[in-house]
Amino acid sequence: MQIKIWPIITETTISLAKSGWYTFAAPVLTNKYSLKTSISQVFKVDVLDVRTMVVKGKNKRSAKTRRVSRRPDWKKVMVKIKEGQKIALFEVGA
Repeated sequence: MQIKIWPIITETTISLAKSGWYTFAAPVLTNKYSLKTSISQVFKVDVLDVRTMVVKGKNKRSAKTRRVSRRPDWKKVMVKIKEGQKIALFEVGA
């Protein structure tokens, strides 16, 4: 089963990627084991450690109608990979 994950690219995550920690976003109901297998299959790397945290969705208000809607919750996933391996999405090219 393939899990939908997407990378989080910011200045902080790029600096963490230099030390081997890569950051992704995933659906809330996924567990660490399925995230580990999915990331290792998609990017062909050896995952050593997985850390997760649930990020609560924010309340957003429409300017025209002033209705309040809520963004969905999502899970932030930090993955430590084996030394010497890297994920090309987080590389800063010249």
